[in-house]
Amino acid sequence: MTRKVTIRDLAEAAGVSVTTVSQILNGKGERFSLETRRRVHHLQEELGYVPDFNARNLIMKSAQTIGVLVPNLGNPFFSMFIRGVQSASRERRFIPLIFGADHDEDLESYYLQELIKRAVDGLIIASASITAEAIDNILKKNGIPYLLIDQNGGPSMDRVRIDEDHGGRLAAEHLLSLGHRKIAVVMPEHATENLRIRLAGFKDRLAQDGVDLPNESIILSSMSKLGGYQASAKVLALSATAVFAINDETAMGLIRGLHEEGKRVPEDVSVMGYDDIDFDEYIVPKLSTVHQPVVTMGRQATMLLINRIQNSRQAPQAVELPVDLKQRESTGPASS
Repeated sequence: MTRKVTIRDLAEAAGVSVTTVSQILNGKGERFSLETRRRVHHLQEELGYVPDFNARNLIMKSAQTIGVLVPNLGNPFFSMFIRGVQSASRERRFIPLIFGADHDEDLESYYLQELIKRAVDGLIIASASITAEAIDNILKKNGIPYLLIDQNGGPSMDRVRIDEDHGGRLAAEHLLSLGHRKIAVVMPEHATENLRIRLAGFKDRLAQDGVDLPNESIILSSMSKLGGYQASAKVLALSATAVFAINDETAMGLIRGLHEEGKRVPEDVSVMGYDDIDFDEYIVPKLSTVHQPVVTMGRQATMLLINRIQNSRQAPQAVELPVDLKQRESTGPASS
């Protein structure tokens, strides 16, 4: 049975001390000759030496690891978000540990505690079920830097902001431009702050054109394909000519449900989404939506968190990201 190659094996092969090898591999070998550094790196590759993670942590006093907690790993929005997290983490030489909590507060708390036990350097939390109590009792008490997505962490917190008010207005403006006046909205009952802002912008833009959105026109359903599918009958009961689904997954389920009810999209009912996930151009009809830069959001959140990890005393960081309209095939002129 073969044994793992150790740093001592590498040092002996290179004819230098273990300390020299350690400093070169950790990017602190400037005082050694170029020839020595090249020899160590060449032999590392030749011998297949992989540094011991725990030993490295003791030397660097950092695990170079961030935890990422999302509501659902199967949600295309969060798949895109994680793509941005992975890209930025690799650039900054950090490793992301990614977990889906499935909207389970107990599971979420378990993951948070386990990540702290494993000396994670910081956390990105995109789960709406995180509680203020969990933040106070688990994160703040342990001095763990964190960044919340889709929630207001307070004026002193780092934040990636999306112009949700403008996004809601864009969706409303698009439907109004097509002549729609009888409009429904599908969104979750317990909406996060960003969704409430999105809806407020949508309602305000409708009101500017004298179009009311009564409470009965806001259909409460889970923010998923199934939620949209289950809401389709309620949309038709309202005789709405257009519906604004609060995210693209909901819109996809809604299109399927309307199809099974014998309705055509957009000829009978226009469907507007929000997010611009990868699937939007591959469904029939292609989904009109409000684009938000999801991958960039993941990248920026990761960059801000790592900046905070490396300099805890810096001023609060904020990044503003724009939104824009993507008109495709699922929206059309209001039916007469």
